[in-house]
Amino acid sequence: MTGWSRRRLLATALSTALVPAALAPLSAPSQAATGAWPFRRGVNAWPWFALTREFPAPRTDYAWPPFQSQRPVPTPDDLGRLRATGLDFIRLPVDPGPFLAGDAATRGKLLDMLDAAVSATLAAGLGIIVNVQANGATHYWNPDRMVSSTAAPEFAAYRGLVGELAGRLARFTPDMVALEPVNEPAQSCDSNVWSQVQASLLTAARVSSQTLPLVVTGGCGSMVSGLAALDPAPLAAFEPILFTFHFYEPYLFSHQGAPWMREPVYRALNNVPWPASAGSLDATLASVRARMAGDTETSEADKQAAYAETERVLKVYFDARPDRWFIDKYLSQARAWADRNGIAPERVIMGEFGALRTDARYTAAPNADRARYISDVRQSAEAAGFPWAFWDLFDGMGMMDDTTRALDPAMVEALGLRMAE
Repeated sequence: MTGWSRRRLLATALSTALVPAALAPLSAPSQAATGAWPFRRGVNAWPWFALTREFPAPRTDYAWPPFQSQRPVPTPDDLGRLRATGLDFIRLPVDPGPFLAGDAATRGKLLDMLDAAVSATLAAGLGIIVNVQANGATHYWNPDRMVSSTAAPEFAAYRGLVGELAGRLARFTPDMVALEPVNEPAQSCDSNVWSQVQASLLTAARVSSQTLPLVVTGGCGSMVSGLAALDPAPLAAFEPILFTFHFYEPYLFSHQGAPWMREPVYRALNNVPWPASAGSLDATLASVRARMAGDTETSEADKQAAYAETERVLKVYFDARPDRWFIDKYLSQARAWADRNGIAPERVIMGEFGALRTDARYTAAPNADRARYISDVRQSAEAAGFPWAFWDLFDGMGMMDDTTRALDPAMVEALGLRMAE
């Protein structure tokens, strides 16, 4: 969840739902995908290999260990309880920066740490998709420098890491492990640049392993529109492959109160209901005004401008009255793409979906509304035949408390799971 689609349109997200480079084949024969995958119901395990401690510019390296010690990391017991809820895989975002910045010894230690995480996941009876997820907030090892094009300054290094990871992951239990080389590519939906980047990375992975499942995606930050624009035909040379897209629409609901959003609308946005008919424009605007009144960092002029924009986009939201129909309409585009291309829906993973909660750190969605939204998205994906991975295990979008490791009963129920003892 690095941010491409989080910075996109507000009001037009509602209307969008209502409007429906060649590569030489590999020398080795490609393996046909059977659709018999272990990935059906999952959760993202950020920030296990994220939240880094990079040195400021002009340095381009990281402290050791490179990951913040206070970040929540799942224990073997946590993983076992996740399996007991009915989940069958995790998606593991891995920041490539520390792997690429360190010397050979440091890289070896990090790869061993990743191996241990994969082993612990498998030991708990869970499958795992390892996702190389560059951090857009990092000053040097960021997506622009690594995967903006095949000519990006650090693309060769990134490509080398993808190849190395494919070789290492191929040593684990067959069909229980997959590699997703990029998270939310920033290129446009029909970008030939993204096609070239993805093909090059997949080629590097296939040099190391002919059998490891690889997860591919469209541009536009892996949004549904990016998948709909993806031509799967050239990717057949890289079988076995899975496809993925992410879903957070409407962002006015899922990202209300998110401090990482760049648009000023989101800073004070809260108490947006789901479905829209569960609340009212007046009540939500009153909550926004109360939130703004407590903001001592933003100027009055900026507050007034943000409020005017917030009022405008919320009117669109309430007028559109989004409900389960809104989600079904969006996901039907992904299902139509799969049907049109003869791809079994079991091979198309909704790799991220979620919504920020209201807690001690965030003022965001009302928790009952959040649960209804998560339930609607999950059920819509399942009705379309798509596997899914909830964002996230921890933090403000999580299903497990960072400190106590207690599972959130509302999220467990919304995801159609069972509480683990």
